[in-house]
Amino acid sequence: MAFLFYTLFGFAIFFFGGWCFVWLMHLMAIFNAKLKLHKKRQHTQPEEPLPGVSIIKPLVGVDPNLFSNLETFFTQSYPQYELLLCINDENDPCIMLVNRLLEKYPNVDAKIFIGGMKVGVNPKINNMQPGYEAAKYDLFLVSDSGIRMKEDTLLDMVLCMKDDTGLVHQMPFTCDRKGFPAIVEKVFFGTSHARIYLSADLCRINCPTGMSALMRKNVLDEVGGIKAFAEYLAEDFFFAKSFTDRGWKLRISSQPAWQNSGHCDITSFRNRITRRQAVKSYVEILAKEKKTLTSYLCASFKQVQTTGSSGKNPQTCFLPVCRSI
Repeated sequence: MAFLFYTLFGFAIFFFGGWCFVWLMHLMAIFNAKLKLHKKRQHTQPEEPLPGVSIIKPLVGVDPNLFSNLETFFTQSYPQYELLLCINDENDPCIMLVNRLLEKYPNVDAKIFIGGMKVGVNPKINNMQPGYEAAKYDLFLVSDSGIRMKEDTLLDMVLCMKDDTGLVHQMPFTCDRKGFPAIVEKVFFGTSHARIYLSADLCRINCPTGMSALMRKNVLDEVGGIKAFAEYLAEDFFFAKSFTDRGWKLRISSQPAWQNSGHCDITSFRNRITRRQAVKSYVEILAKEKKTLTSYLCASFKQVQTTGSSGKNPQTCFLPVCRSI
């Protein structure tokens, strides 16, 4: 009887501790959001010109919202920036949409780069590499095709870039869209994901996502530029780690990253979240332990064997931090 009592008491303490931990994260997230989010920033020193920004947009395929999403980057209320539109396939239908925008906004400094450049296993970096090499400003913004911006978003991110800051990131969120899947996405990114993201940022844990991140090009060039990270699929984690390892700080923008993909369904959303969580979990653990490539592969294939019967895509379990040896 005593054994049963102490067992139940232990479980009660465990679950109560977990409940307290979740609430602590919740309160930390609320505090951080109140402290940093939705703050209207103004350029307080107009005598000092704002730095130029190179915006790199990796594009693949089209969706119903692609044109309107891209157009928000042509209408930024920022004095000096360039748009570097990177398309891997010369037959990609998005080229037609990009050309329409170039004709509509001839005064915007925008260029198309088609074909990419093979520098590693990461297809996104392969696509962006020509644009990165052509970037003429010291600040560059990596922004995914499904991101939409307000007119002052770029200004907000630049004003967050202090002298000691190497990377400015945005908390993922979603635009208002119709349909039940869109509601599920908005609830997820506005509740559980926001809680984890904001509490991690408050504790200075590496949490930036690669969908929208402003970085210092000269600092990244010191380690070889973005091609030095082409051997990783989770390049966003290692971008941030590269900055923090050298003493640079990460700061969150006061505006979220407005995701506005035209395709929204439960299955693709679930697969995307599952894949990203699996990749980030492995990368964070193994980046700390610094094990050999053989250990990485053994752990990955073991996970594939144990989850293969559950219907998961084995590629989501494969550790994407392979180095050539």
